[in-house]
Amino acid sequence: MKSINPATDQIIREYRVHSPEEVNEIIRQSHSAWLQWKTTSFSHRRNFMLKAAAVLRTRKADLARLMTLEMGKIIRESDAEVEKCAWVCEFYAEHAERYLQDEVIESDASRSFVAFQPLGLVLAVMPWNFPLWQVFRFAAPAIMAGNGALLKHASNVPGCALVIEDMFREAGFPEHLFRTLMIPSGTVEAVIDHPFVQAVTLTGSEFAGSQVACAAGLRIKKTLLELGGSDPFIVLDDADLDLAIPTAVNARMINQGQSCIAAKRFIIQEPVLEDFTNRIRETFTRLKVGDPLDPETQIGPLARHDLVDDIDRQIRKSIQMGAILIAGGARYDREGFYYQPTILTYVKPGMPAYSEETFGPLLAIIPVSSDEEAVRVANDSEFGLGGCVWTRDTARGEKLARMVESGAVFVNGMTKSDPRLPFGGIKKSGYGRELGSYGIREFVNIKTIWIR
Repeated sequence: MKSINPATDQIIREYRVHSPEEVNEIIRQSHSAWLQWKTTSFSHRRNFMLKAAAVLRTRKADLARLMTLEMGKIIRESDAEVEKCAWVCEFYAEHAERYLQDEVIESDASRSFVAFQPLGLVLAVMPWNFPLWQVFRFAAPAIMAGNGALLKHASNVPGCALVIEDMFREAGFPEHLFRTLMIPSGTVEAVIDHPFVQAVTLTGSEFAGSQVACAAGLRIKKTLLELGGSDPFIVLDDADLDLAIPTAVNARMINQGQSCIAAKRFIIQEPVLEDFTNRIRETFTRLKVGDPLDPETQIGPLARHDLVDDIDRQIRKSIQMGAILIAGGARYDREGFYYQPTILTYVKPGMPAYSEETFGPLLAIIPVSSDEEAVRVANDSEFGLGGCVWTRDTARGEKLARMVESGAVFVNGMTKSDPRLPFGGIKKSGYGRELGSYGIREFVNIKTIWIR
């Protein structure tokens, strides 16, 4: 496995892949660690999870730099990601016991209740775009629930994959409770097939999700999928543009636009269309593109060369089909995987900018004339992960939020993940929920106990 700096296209380091024999031994060791871990108390687990949060903060500068070097995230976003990982560790350290306490239910029994008990080893197949957050978002609740964890990380962030394992070890968790498998994607099915692996969670593409779901389904194993998104950013005619426009830039350009819940389709009502378009174009032209390690940089490189090719294809084909280019639209003439922040207007059904997930710095504007048309366009997608509505009338915003088909809708705020709130999608954005009380209950046995 090669770690390549997307800002320079230079190899940082190469890593050795685990052999099938090594993978089987790691799984065996992790299962043995889990057999002990599942018997521990929540207070016991809590101490280690709080230590994990402390380790994250102590090593924040080095962890942030590593993420930026491996996948191009600008350094201030890397810093924030480490802090968010510490937060999710602390959150589940504090709340896991309450979320998983026995739930008494009245029935014909003398006493009946539901107990929430760990399943065993959970395999996580994780993406590169948030190399630490995606992992801790799964690992903190799963481990606090009493499970063990196996990580198959994206092949372009092997350094992050190994350092996460090292942090759990440094925090004092049992030696093999959390392990990283250095394996290619083609061997994931063999891991799913292992009798000690009880469940799988995947964040990634539709194709990867379908492959994992098929492999797990054949073996009757639980899955959770968080896949792509084409989130609507709906701006109504009474929206506060002074708040909506800077949020729109952040919502689209976070992580260079490489986020499942980045706003991608900007559905703008016609009375504010011209003002919104002019002001956001002006903001885009002022974004500072450069070295992601420079704290002043606002836009860094995309994570891989093929991602530059993909976003360029989507933009060019959309223009050929009638979309109007008003900013960007080309690669930068410099080393690394950079692409200009781009705005297309009058985007219509059938265009890649309308119908596909765009994983890069492309903002697509779709004019609409009414609330009903805004909802229709928002729902005219194979995806259903997140979305937001902007209006000064919160009752109007809530009404539309209830009508948008997605796992989350934010009114007058940017769609984001939060340890306190369930996170996940519908349609081709996947199924199941992470975070909150719902997330920690995904990988437990919900056991009914009836006593006379």
